[in-house]
Amino acid sequence: MEWLLEKDGQLLLWLKETFSHPVLDEMMRFISSLGNKGMIWIAIGVLFLLLGCKHKIWRTRGFLVLFSLAANFLACNVILKPLVDRTRPYYVLRYDPVIPPVGDPSFPSGHTAASFAAATAIYAVNKKWGIAAYIFAAVMGFSRLYLGVHFPTDVVCGAILGTVMAKIVIKVYLTKSVKEI
Repeated sequence: MEWLLEKDGQLLLWLKETFSHPVLDEMMRFISSLGNKGMIWIAIGVLFLLLGCKHKIWRTRGFLVLFSLAANFLACNVILKPLVDRTRPYYVLRYDPVIPPVGDPSFPSGHTAASFAAATAIYAVNKKWGIAAYIFAAVMGFSRLYLGVHFPTDVVCGAILGTVMAKIVIKVYLTKSVKEI
């Protein structure tokens, strides 16, 4: 385990050194800010629900995105972050992050988990949009590394967690929908 933690830190420092640039600083701040509290994904889910007033398929899309985000929030922010309580990398590796320090634990990345939960829900109902959402989710995860607020394993595990939570929601939703037919 010690080996993994050491490599995690080395990879993060390499990423910071390799990609650091003032223009990227601004881009990554902006991208990451879109994921604060999952707001971009919540807005997309609500938009889908509003469009669902006229077409049922949009309502389903909205429910899947919002329920996936809710399940992910419980697993990530309510259970795992307090349970693991991993210190942020800038405290461990002693550097200044690109954005102001964050107060909650590092593991897993909530921005990344929410992004992958929403992307998975979107992909389940529209593959083309889902691919675009997955690309944005990956960029969101990279932004968290670039900004120096997460270790690579935080981001990878956040992506896995978000994907799994959304797949569970989709499975439950589809099972319920089939029984009602």
